[in-house]
Amino acid sequence: MGVRRAVETAYKALDEHPDKRVWTLGPLIHNKITLESLSKRGVNVLKEEDIKSLGKNDVVIIRAHGVSPKIKNSLSVQGCITIDATCPRVMRNQKQASTLALDDFTVFIAGDKNHGEVTGIAGCAIDKNGNNKSILIGNRSDAEAFILQYKNNSITFPSKAVLISQTTISPTEFNAIAEVLKKEIPELQVFDTICPATKERQDALRNLKNQVEGVLIIGGKNSANTQRLLMTAQNLFEHATLIETADEIPDIFFTLKSVGLSAGASTPDEVIDSVEKRLTYINQQ
Repeated sequence: MGVRRAVETAYKALDEHPDKRVWTLGPLIHNKITLESLSKRGVNVLKEEDIKSLGKNDVVIIRAHGVSPKIKNSLSVQGCITIDATCPRVMRNQKQASTLALDDFTVFIAGDKNHGEVTGIAGCAIDKNGNNKSILIGNRSDAEAFILQYKNNSITFPSKAVLISQTTISPTEFNAIAEVLKKEIPELQVFDTICPATKERQDALRNLKNQVEGVLIIGGKNSANTQRLLMTAQNLFEHATLIETADEIPDIFFTLKSVGLSAGASTPDEVIDSVEKRLTYINQQ
């Protein structure tokens, strides 16, 4: 839902501001086909360090991942037109992190440390004194390392703490992180803020077990949620491969009697359809 909304927002911005330069703050989504289409229409990708070069004739779209309040303020200072396409679920996480930090909670964020969504949420976790109250935890090992560091340095664990999640993290990973932290922080409040679409994809993939001989995961190779789908598929099936287009289907999949398809959140429907049609067409020959 958040991805579709962001793409629709970009095309709408092009139509409404034909006389202005249109930018997205970072790649809008993790799908090269959609990005190439937007590029042909005139959408440029802006890096955060280049915000100071913007002016009043620039339109900047904040992608579905969202950004921190600090970045939003920088855009405002430049006087450009800012269009916020942050996914509503991500925005809810940002507001939650802000509210909790102001109430002096330590905010653990489970997810990819360098992911735009995670850094944006972390940037919202600022207390009344301007201190950042977030701690980023990527996986079980990170959680164990955090616990060990506190114990080795005789640091008292936070009495008020909460765990929230990147919306696209694997439920299995999130539960593992929660389990580790809970052992040492019994009062930890755990908020599962994973997007339902992420859970549904993971569950559907597991339901394909014993039904197909192999699975193709369709999506951007630099997409976090697509990579997690691939990891799940590789643990379940002998044949599991990540592709971005129908042209990348490995030959082995045309020899299988049954193939399952799954796709990342940023994968356009037409790309999924093209993979299905290619497989079906070849198998009918």
